[in-house]
Amino acid sequence: MRYLLMLCGSVGDDPLETDITEPCRAWGEEMTRRGLRLNGMGLRPPESATTVRVRGGEALLTDGPFAETKEQIGGINIIECETREQAVEAARTHPWAAIGTIEVRELL
Repeated sequence: MRYLLMLCGSVGDDPLETDITEPCRAWGEEMTRRGLRLNGMGLRPPESATTVRVRGGEALLTDGPFAETKEQIGGINIIECETREQAVEAARTHPWAAIGTIEVRELL
């Protein structure tokens, strides 16, 4: 089964306070070596987003994220695991879990 790990954090938190770039890279390399990680990447900040809605055949574009929430997605990983428990364990060992939140969802 494939799972999406969504790495979430609060808008306004200073990611430079805790630089986890190298631990995250090491986690990704280890998960890839073990055959679990299929892909992954970070995302630019929410303010760089463009939200697209089509209503009545007209595209409505809005700068910034759609969700008016303090917590936003900062990156994703796609992993393949035999069980949900294995996916949760992979998320638990990700360095991001110590400073943010990781949502685990099975892909259809």
